[in-house]
Amino acid sequence: MIKVVSGVILAGDVCGTERADERAFLVVEGQSLLHRQIKEMKSLCAEVTIVTNHPQPFLRHVDRDIRIISDYYAGQGILSGMHAGLALARYPDVWMLGCHMPHPSAAAASLLLLWRREGYDAVIPLIGGRIYPLHGIYDRALSEPIGAMLEEGHTDVEYLLQQIHWLKLKEPTFRSNRIDSRFVRTVPVREL
Repeated sequence: MIKVVSGVILAGDVCGTERADERAFLVVEGQSLLHRQIKEMKSLCAEVTIVTNHPQPFLRHVDRDIRIISDYYAGQGILSGMHAGLALARYPDVWMLGCHMPHPSAAAASLLLLWRREGYDAVIPLIGGRIYPLHGIYDRALSEPIGAMLEEGHTDVEYLLQQIHWLKLKEPTFRSNRIDSRFVRTVPVREL
């Protein structure tokens, strides 16, 4: 199988603390979340990029084939990280993942990818009545409209979703494809 997907792990600062999201280094089943994510992404993606404005902690933990980039619009939240990852992605389809998700699923991302190729700007899982934009597949071309939104002061993912053609992929679709919905679980922020 030829890999033509870019993978982006968002590892920005935690709740405005201007510190790297340390959840990426938590160990689950003997492996850090970061390494679990990179391994799973590499099974689908031709490239993996980490977006963080605090690269030092990540440099010690990843191989040279993993790119580490910073936001163009530092301090603007998730949309800023998404913008940077999309702007520098090599491939039109981009699997976006939050660094706080311990059970990423290439199978789920592959299913989202099939639907994105139906003409959607993004395909995002809807599990338990909630959308999970940080385990979605996005069109790289969204970097331009996201950049324009950030320039205008819009930093909310909900605002982005109001502006684009996207699909909620519902839980029964994952179940019918034998994909466990735990891929959307997250590790909560601890007191730092």
